[in-house]
Amino acid sequence: MSTKTVAAATALAATAPAHILIIDDATVVRLYYRQLLETAGYTVEEAINGIEGLEKVLRTPFDLCIVDVNMPLMDGYAFLAALRREKVTKKMRAIIITTEADEADRQAALQAGADAYLVKPVAQHEFAASVAALLSRPG
Repeated sequence: MSTKTVAAATALAATAPAHILIIDDATVVRLYYRQLLETAGYTVEEAINGIEGLEKVLRTPFDLCIVDVNMPLMDGYAFLAALRREKVTKKMRAIIITTEADEADRQAALQAGADAYLVKPVAQHEFAASVAALLSRPG
């Protein structure tokens, strides 16, 4: 494991344990975030699109959702809007992580309900800092 990976895991561990849902249609991306989060001691579940993600958050409480934008069936924006409409999930924290780098995309994500917006590829330390900041925020 690289020094950066260990440092990122250490930064994340300061707020562990938490229950996190990764919603992304790319298997490799889900596995990458899962490895970082589980190394830090978090409990992690996965969903391959917004519909599956929404079903999971309505059944199980999560401390944080890591959400891609471009997914089949229900994209990240629609997932966030649905998340914010539900009484039981409206305060659930969410990070959008996407390849969409335009300011308009960032604004759309924040307007839909994202608590943070990161552009892929995300450096491990940036990912760790965002996760830790959101999980440590009262809420």
